[in-house]
Amino acid sequence: MGIPLLTPELSWMLVGERLSSGHFLYVDIVDDIGPFSAYVYWLIDFLVGRSWWAYKLMAACVILFQIYYVNRLFIAYKSFDNTSYIPALVMLILFHFSFDLLTLSPALMGTTFIILALGQLFSQTLLNEQNTESILLVGLFGGIAACFHFPLVVFLPFLLVAGITVSGFSFNQLVLSLVGYLQPFVLCCIYFFWIGGLREFITEFILATRITGSYPHVTYIDLLALLVAPLLFSVIGYFVGTVTTSITVNQQKQKQLMLLFSIFAVFSVFIANRRTPYQMVIILPGLTYFISQIFIYLTNKKQLSLLFYTFLVLIPSAGYTWTVYKIQSKKTWNYVLNAPIHSNGKGIVVLGDEISAYQNAELASPYLNFRLSKRMLTDFKDHEKMVEVYLDFLEEKPSVIYDQEGLFENLVKHIPALGELYQKESAGVYILSTK
Repeated sequence: MGIPLLTPELSWMLVGERLSSGHFLYVDIVDDIGPFSAYVYWLIDFLVGRSWWAYKLMAACVILFQIYYVNRLFIAYKSFDNTSYIPALVMLILFHFSFDLLTLSPALMGTTFIILALGQLFSQTLLNEQNTESILLVGLFGGIAACFHFPLVVFLPFLLVAGITVSGFSFNQLVLSLVGYLQPFVLCCIYFFWIGGLREFITEFILATRITGSYPHVTYIDLLALLVAPLLFSVIGYFVGTVTTSITVNQQKQKQLMLLFSIFAVFSVFIANRRTPYQMVIILPGLTYFISQIFIYLTNKKQLSLLFYTFLVLIPSAGYTWTVYKIQSKKTWNYVLNAPIHSNGKGIVVLGDEISAYQNAELASPYLNFRLSKRMLTDFKDHEKMVEVYLDFLEEKPSVIYDQEGLFENLVKHIPALGELYQKESAGVYILSTK
C-alpha cells in the first residue's frame, strides 16, 4: 500500500547502526529500547545494514512462529473438542487489523516469549504432577519478554496470579518462577555495570516512560476504532463457547488463563513508551482463543458463513481503511515519516520529535530519544553534565544540528565553546563551522 517508513522503525535502525559502530547502549545511545531488542537490531545492521526489507522478513518469520505455536498449543492441550487449524487462520487475519503489527517491533519480539510462557502455564492445566522445569521456564520466558519490551513487565503479576489460582503453584514453585523471571534482569544489570552504564540502564530502560511519558503517535480513539471489531467477535466467541458446549476441567482452567491473559495484555498498552497500534500485538493470542470458538462450536451453517466472511473481510478492511485515512489526511502525529531532508549521508543531530532527517544520515551523538535527552541537555545547573554534553558534541562533531525547539540555542548560551563550533545557517539549523 505504499506505507512509508515509520518513526519507531527508523529509531530502531539508528540504534542497530550505532551499536554496530562500536557504541554502548544507554551509555552512548540515549533511548528507552529494551536491551534484547536493541541487540537484535544490532545483528540485523551487522549482517545487512539499514534494510527495511530485512525488518519485514524477520517480522514475518516471528509472526509465522507465533501463529504456529499458538495453534499447536491449543491442539496439544485439547483447548477445543476438535483438532483444528482455525485458530491459526484467525490469528493470521488479526495480524492485519493494523499495518504496523507486521513490523519487527520490540512488542512483537517480546510477545513471542510471553506466548512461550503461556504454553508452560497451559502444561500445568493438563499435568497433575509437579513439573519443575516448566515452572522455571514460565518465569524465565516472562523475564526475557520484559527485557525485549519493558511494558510486558505487567505479565509478572499475571504469571503469579495465574500460577497460584489456576495452576496451583506452591510457595516453593512460586519462588522458583520468580527466580527464573529475575535472571534476565540480573544478567543485564551485570553487563551494564561492567561497561559502566548501570545507572543509565535503570534510568532509561526501567524508569524512562514514567519520567517522560509516552510518544502519543495516535489517540486512544484510534486504538479503540481498530480494536472494536476484534473485541466484538471475541465477545461473541466467548458466549458461543459458553452456551453451546460443555467443557472439561482442563479446558475451564485454560479459559480462565486466557481471560486473565487478555486483561493484563490491555494494561501493557497503557504503560508503553509509544502509543501505537503495534503495542496491541500482545492482545492477539487472547482474541484468537475466543474468536476461534465461533467457528469451532457454531453449528448453524448460515450464521457460521455470515460471521466467517464478515470477519475475513471486515478486520483487514478496517485496518487498511484506517491506514489510508491517516496517511492521506496526515493525522498520524509524527508516526509515518515525512519526506527525508537531504543530508548527504553525514552524521547529524536532531533535537526534536520529528526525526525524518535521519533517513539519509547517521546519528552523530548519543541523543536519539529527544524526550529522554532533553532532561540531560537542559540541566544547566549541573556543570559536570554540561561538560559531558560539550564533549559529546566535540568528539563526534555532527555536520548539521536540527534544533526544533530552540534547545541548542539555549545550550550555546551556557556553553560558549560549543557556539564556536557551529554557526547558524537558518532558523533551527546549525552547521559545523569551517573556521
